Amino acid sequence: MRRRLFLAASLALVPWAGQAADAGALEAAIREAIGDAVPVEGGIELRVPAVAENGAQVPLAIVADSPMTEADHVTAIHVFAPGNPTPGVASFRLFPGLARAEIHTRIRVAEEQAILVLAVHGNGMVRQASAALKVTRGGCLS
Repeated sequence: MRRRLFLAASLALVPWAGQAADAGALEAAIREAIGDAVPVEGGIELRVPAVAENGAQVPLAIVADSPMTEADHVTAIHVFAPGNPTPGVASFRLFPGLARAEIHTRIRVAEEQAILVLAVHGNGMVRQASAALKVTRGGCLS
C-alpha cells in the first residue's frame, strides 16, 4: 500500500507527455533501484535543455546536495525516462571523499517527457527531482 501511494504521488508530480513504458515497468525499475524507500522532493539540481534537437544525445547534469563525507554522502544516483521503451536510463555509484555528488552525461530519450532523478544517501534517505524535456527527433527505437 505504501509503495503504491509513493508511486502515485511521484507520478502525479511529473508532467508526462507520453508513456511508452507502462507504469508497471517504471515502478519495477524504481523499486529495483531504491527498494521500499520513499523519496522526498528536493536536494537535487537537474540541468537538462528545455528542448533537445536530437533525442539520441541529450546533455544532462545532476548535482545532489551532500557534503560527501564518510558520515553523510550520496551513494547512488538513478535516472529514469518513463517515455522510453525501457524507463531505467542510468545508475551511478558514488563514494565518500568525492568533491561533489555531481554527474554530467548524455542520455537517449524517445519522446517529449519528464526525466526523473533519484539520489540515494548513505543513511537511506532518497531525494527526487524531475525536469520536463521536449525533443524534436526521438533517440530510441521501440
